[in-house]
Amino acid sequence: MRFLVRSVPALWTLALGLWGLSRQDSVWRDEAATWQVARRSTADIWSMLGNIDVVHGLYYLLMHGLFELFGPSTAVLRLPSVLAMTLAAACVAALGHRLAGAWAGLGGGLALGLLPAVQFYLQEGRPYALVAAGAGISTLLLVTLLEGRGRAVHWVAYGGTVALGGLLNWLSLMILPAHLATLLWSRAGRDAGKRWTAAALAATACVLPLILFSRSQSAQVSWIPPLTWHMLIGPAVLLAVGGVGALLDRPRAEGYPSARSPGEERRPDRPRAGRLSAASVGLPLLAVPQAGLVGLSLVQPLFLDRYVLFSLLGLALLIGVVIGAAVRAASYRYPRASLGILPVVMAVAMVALLPQSLAKRSPASRVDDVLAAAAGVQRLKRPGNAVLFIPAARRDTELVSPDAFSGLADIALAQGPEKSGTLKGIEAEPDRIRAAMLAQRRILLVTDAPRVARPVTAARDKAKTSVLEEHFTAVADEEARGRRVTVYERRTPVR
Repeated sequence: MRFLVRSVPALWTLALGLWGLSRQDSVWRDEAATWQVARRSTADIWSMLGNIDVVHGLYYLLMHGLFELFGPSTAVLRLPSVLAMTLAAACVAALGHRLAGAWAGLGGGLALGLLPAVQFYLQEGRPYALVAAGAGISTLLLVTLLEGRGRAVHWVAYGGTVALGGLLNWLSLMILPAHLATLLWSRAGRDAGKRWTAAALAATACVLPLILFSRSQSAQVSWIPPLTWHMLIGPAVLLAVGGVGALLDRPRAEGYPSARSPGEERRPDRPRAGRLSAASVGLPLLAVPQAGLVGLSLVQPLFLDRYVLFSLLGLALLIGVVIGAAVRAASYRYPRASLGILPVVMAVAMVALLPQSLAKRSPASRVDDVLAAAAGVQRLKRPGNAVLFIPAARRDTELVSPDAFSGLADIALAQGPEKSGTLKGIEAEPDRIRAAMLAQRRILLVTDAPRVARPVTAARDKAKTSVLEEHFTAVADEEARGRRVTVYERRTPVR
């Protein structure tokens, strides 16, 4: 039975992840960063991390290894996230089974893959699903230890898993106060508290150098808007749903029929006061990281749901409790009919969420598509043309699809990304860019579509825009999936 409870949600999540994995052969800007960095040499990656994106360093090195083994593709880019979330679903199912019964385990494990945010990052070439898997494993290890089933090696594994998650994204260390809340709620013994403290301190010490160094790169998140009250609506809804699950997670009355699956042995009910429960594990896992991110965002804007994606494992566990409670209540009078509650709930949820599921597997679900822009360049370019990018970060189009830009001169670039240890390279001064543009007859401009474009503020980009407006005429323009490729021809003869 244990194998069935864990494997069914895992296979379900795997199927959701593989469904539409290529997103119609699209790659958006965040994934483009992973793609282009993973194709660099290890030495070039290390050089870049000293300047930018050190918080994702471990993930980039992992993806570099996978690209070296299997080659760059959308499947290789996203499969690690699919497999990681599959593992996370199995962990939720195992937690639910242990703490609230088989139906809660099945319900929670199946629910995780359907959560809209999970469906988004389930197919994302970024580290957030891997962090969620680490959170699931560490929480399962903690429950094993608090139940008295673990040994010293499990504490080592617990600390190592938390540290690994922190190296993938140091904000995942907010799982430690969530686990501390679980220890206090379940009234774990002093010995368990001491061992947990040692493991938590060791994990934090491993991640602390990354935290301190990443502070020097805090400008990377300067674009995140300040926290506003309407940003709290989503977390409030999640906490309300989780709270319902926590309220329903109560000891079963003596003689009350259990909602066990066919073939599952009945275990005597145990009072949960002073013991682990789905509520004592799931509610802190959901609430504490969300509250922690809100607190950090009051100091520095950081409020992005992906940073605490792992907290949704707590929500899924508590949703499983609600499903388990419904099955248990129905089994008292309708034992046969109660077996259909979970399939019906999942079918209704799948139908209700189908529009979102389809949307998240389309290129339109992301801000832009790097590959669509590269295809536009391939169609519009001519030998000897020049190319410009506004802003310079849109050079990711060329870095992901260099073949599409063969024969084009990147006239603004002074030093390439690999040599400069940056994501987008270093561009020349505005005067030199202006002179280089005036020497061209035909220029291709790669930029953002108007609906997602930000105002031009950089001096270099203002110089590019000014020269194009004064001396060039747009003769062709293509817009696709959030990116725009415009062809400009010189109005006056080149001197």
